[in-house]
Amino acid sequence: MKAAVITFPGSNCDRDLAVAFEKAGAEVVRIWHKDSELPAGVDVVGVPGGFSFGDYLRCGAIAAQSPIAPAVKAHADRGGYVIGICNGFQVLTEMHLLPGALMRNAGLKFICKPVEMTVATTDSAFTAGYSAGQMVSFPVAHHDGNYTADAETLARLKGEDRVAFRYTANPNGSMDDIAGILSANRRVLGMMPHPERAVEAAQGGTDGAALFAALVGKMALA
Repeated sequence: MKAAVITFPGSNCDRDLAVAFEKAGAEVVRIWHKDSELPAGVDVVGVPGGFSFGDYLRCGAIAAQSPIAPAVKAHADRGGYVIGICNGFQVLTEMHLLPGALMRNAGLKFICKPVEMTVATTDSAFTAGYSAGQMVSFPVAHHDGNYTADAETLARLKGEDRVAFRYTANPNGSMDDIAGILSANRRVLGMMPHPERAVEAAQGGTDGAALFAALVGKMALA
């Protein structure tokens, strides 16, 4: 299974994401944002956290126009897997691979702490390693993590079982306590909390490891 991790100017979780994939058994290739193509054989693309392009204009907006963006979109359109974490989630909404937007936190402050969530669905390659309703803890580190969407979009996400994770104590004002969502084909995941920062005991917890293990396992069986 091959994972491609993209680096933008301002990314600061790209190495963490690559290490998480490697620990789960994936071959990892690193991609610079000015590349225009993904390597052959890539199964999943990881769009990491950080502050791409300094969060100018809107968080993720400039990264979504990078030379690599069309290749990521084409990969997703072909049914390839994509995971966007924190700033990566913002990028995926700006690329219109996921609906909604990530707005300024309700408290207007940067939040950096572990948060608890429940696994809202296990019907995806990303969440299949958990139990429905299982409580997990990942760190968050964001200023613009308030997931916002219109009523129709929220109803569709809920009705189609596309909410992947929900906060148990909402830290940022996200609608419906949403911490992560899936695309219509369930192969694109965007989430604000950082599972890649919860794969080793030395990091304070290993709840994120099951996400990467399940995804890599799914690819191995494909």
